[in-house]
Amino acid sequence: MRRRIFGAAATTVALGLLTPLAGCGAPDDAGDSGTLRLVAAEYGATPATSSKAYWDKVTADFTKAHPGITVEVQLLPWTDIDREVSRMVSAGKAPDLALMGAYSDYAAQGKLYSADELLSVTAEANFLQPLAEAGSVGNTLYGLPFVASSRLLFYNEALFTKAGATAPKTWSDLKSAAKALKDKGVKYPYAMPLGPEEAHAEAMIWELSNGGGYADSSGNYSLASDQNIDTWRWVKDNLVTPGLVGPTPPGRLNRADAFSAFLRGEVGMLNGYPSLAHEAAAKGIGVGTVPMPVSDTLGSGETPPAVGVADWMMAFKQNGRRAEIGAFLDFVYQDANLSDFADRYHLLPSTVSASRTPAGDGPGKNDQQFLTALRGAQLYPVNDPSWVTVSDTIKRNIGRAVEPSGDPKAVLEDIAATAGEAAKKR
Repeated sequence: MRRRIFGAAATTVALGLLTPLAGCGAPDDAGDSGTLRLVAAEYGATPATSSKAYWDKVTADFTKAHPGITVEVQLLPWTDIDREVSRMVSAGKAPDLALMGAYSDYAAQGKLYSADELLSVTAEANFLQPLAEAGSVGNTLYGLPFVASSRLLFYNEALFTKAGATAPKTWSDLKSAAKALKDKGVKYPYAMPLGPEEAHAEAMIWELSNGGGYADSSGNYSLASDQNIDTWRWVKDNLVTPGLVGPTPPGRLNRADAFSAFLRGEVGMLNGYPSLAHEAAAKGIGVGTVPMPVSDTLGSGETPPAVGVADWMMAFKQNGRRAEIGAFLDFVYQDANLSDFADRYHLLPSTVSASRTPAGDGPGKNDQQFLTALRGAQLYPVNDPSWVTVSDTIKRNIGRAVEPSGDPKAVLEDIAATAGEAAKKR
């Protein structure tokens, strides 16, 4: 999500997956005009799950259909890809394409082709609307959404049955369920990962469920809005202080650790995405999913937008290979190819047609509910060049709002001040 959607690739350096795909040199060394260079994030956690197999097949199939064009792919871990692509661009050696978690910095610098320079009108119109909006600066699409995800509230059905709890619809319901789970000895009644790995996702989920969020209707940051302040006061007073979030302070609990605890049967509730549902099913854990409960102020009749996350394909102008890039993107975004990648990692395809008629038997029941949520989701403001700075500030500071000595209003105002300074530099 990033940030990347999923944190699976942190181990790729040790596993030796940084080498380019078979027969490929590193992007900085590539040469001839018939060769496209793609730097892509590694989505796999082991050699067996590496993205290499996918790109090997797709690039070979593409070259067979377009004999004059070859594609070299370099896989980088999520922890390195932003820095490495930035280094390549700064050195005047931009790749032709990059698949990563952010794009707007390069769009703002005028370094990217727009979608209408690469794709047909039909192909450009095929992206799911919330993703297309997040990938656009002004009314121009620069970040082509590749795969996506949405978030729903997960609950452990066996633990809920044992505690006599029911699926929550409001914050009060969630608090009651968490208390019942704690009384039955559940280690993490509600797991709240506000650690620096991905706190901005958890924070946005909670803020949207009280009518707040990161930006107002005009697209300006509203990080210290009254709704957001009220959200964190409620969370601190009703979940954290009564000990309903488990033994690890939220500001020190990372998403990966919360998910691992869920898969051990130690978590009653948390916000999750499709791959966690698949992992839980593989371990025999019964999982219920519902939209994020809303504040009692909004009432149970309201349904806030789910949080959506996407990763972005972008095309650099530097090497002037617009026609070749367009041909490759047209191939990669074919339903079968896009669905193949999404299915490998239990993600959601980014296009309307692949979502309706993906390869194979179509999305399963689990994935379908996330796809439904994605169609009405709200994404991070990734089209704002200052978002990289703002998201990092949220990740590293929002946990302080719910500490015993924390003041939600002061913390949010500090984050908002940093966002304001970052926005001035856009």
